[in-house]
Amino acid sequence: MENGAVYSPTTEEDPGPARGPRSGLAAYSFLDRLRWDRRVLKGLQLLLSLLAFICEEVVSQCTLCGGLYFFEFVSCSAFLLSLLILIVYCTPFYERVDTTKVKSSDFYITLGTGCVFLLASIIFVSTHDRTSAEIAAIVFGFIASFMFLLDFVIMLCAKRQESQLRKPENTTRAEALTEPLNA
Repeated sequence: MENGAVYSPTTEEDPGPARGPRSGLAAYSFLDRLRWDRRVLKGLQLLLSLLAFICEEVVSQCTLCGGLYFFEFVSCSAFLLSLLILIVYCTPFYERVDTTKVKSSDFYITLGTGCVFLLASIIFVSTHDRTSAEIAAIVFGFIASFMFLLDFVIMLCAKRQESQLRKPENTTRAEALTEPLNA
C-alpha cells in the first residue's frame, strides 16, 4: 500500500505559517480570561507599583526612615502579588486550579493590597523629606492604590450582579401553600 492512499482521507494539509497554531510563549498566553477593563487595571497596577518601588529605591537618604521602609515593602509586595495574579490568569495554570479559588484570591488580594498600599502612601506622605524621588513615589503609590481599589469595586459589582442572577425568583403561588396535600 502506498502512504498517500492510506492517510489522505483523514490527514489535514499543513496549515502553513499564517494559519498555524501559536508557538513559543504565545501558546501559553491567554489574555481573554479577563475583560479588557480588568486587563488594563491589572497592567496599571503592575506598572504603577513597579514605578513606585523604583522611585522609592532612588531615595538616597532619609530622616524618618520608617515610612520609607514600609512603603518599600508594600510597593514591592504589591508589584509581586499583581504579577503573580496576572501570571495565573494568563497561563494554563489557571485551568489547573479551581477558578473560583483564583477569583476569590484575586478579590481578597486586591482589596488587601489596595488598602495597605493606601496606608503606606499616607504614612510615607507624613514622613518624607520632600525630595523629587519621594514625591514621585508617593504619587505613583496613591495612583496604584486607587487602581487596586477600583479593581476591587469592579469585582465586587460583578460578584453582586452574579449572585442576583443566581438568586431564584419566588414564582410559587401563595394559594398552593394553603391547599391540603390530599385534596
